[in-house]
Amino acid sequence: MSLSTTSRTQLRRKRERQADDRAALHAVLDEALLCHLGLVDDDGAPLVLPTMHARIGEVVYVHGSSGAASLATEREVCLTVTLLDGLVLARSVFSHSANYRSAVVRGRARRVSDPEEHLAALRAVVEHLTPGQWDHARRPDRRETAATAVLGLDLAEASVKIRQGPPGDPDEVAAGDRRWAGVVPVATVLGEPETCPALPEGTDVPEHVRAWAAHAGATP
Repeated sequence: MSLSTTSRTQLRRKRERQADDRAALHAVLDEALLCHLGLVDDDGAPLVLPTMHARIGEVVYVHGSSGAASLATEREVCLTVTLLDGLVLARSVFSHSANYRSAVVRGRARRVSDPEEHLAALRAVVEHLTPGQWDHARRPDRRETAATAVLGLDLAEASVKIRQGPPGDPDEVAAGDRRWAGVVPVATVLGEPETCPALPEGTDVPEHVRAWAAHAGATP
């Protein structure tokens, strides 16, 4: 399924980097662990909040404190995520770049009030960041649930931009210049799990934590 194209999602520069496949949008959102939520606060000033997110179908959810004014009401927002895959070193400084995958979602975010959707969104965020923890850890009680606000944003208006590959030096530069050029890969990996010091000595790291940490690059 293709992404919808609007005046706010159509790239004006480097249009060859725009992906129009909705699966590409899902992939970027599902891999990213951190998003940034941009909005205009009640004083009319721009505000960008780093937060955690998760996708369920065609809705992306973010959470925060129910006491936060920025999350209190329905409002226009812009949610962005970026995955940095490499630093591109060219022969000329002007042609230096980065390999990345990014997504921008625009629309009117709504405060989730339905208890079942609210709980499903919290579960999705926990499982997106730490697979297996929803069933391992204690579930949120009534007070904790009330203290956590959830916003839902439909993926109806979104764009995806991707840059991959080697440096793009002009032909006249690349032809005879012997200076090194190439790509330095960048990756996000998880480290070895560190047990909380309050636990009894010898407490084992749960298998599900070992599994997803190892899958993401750790060697526990």
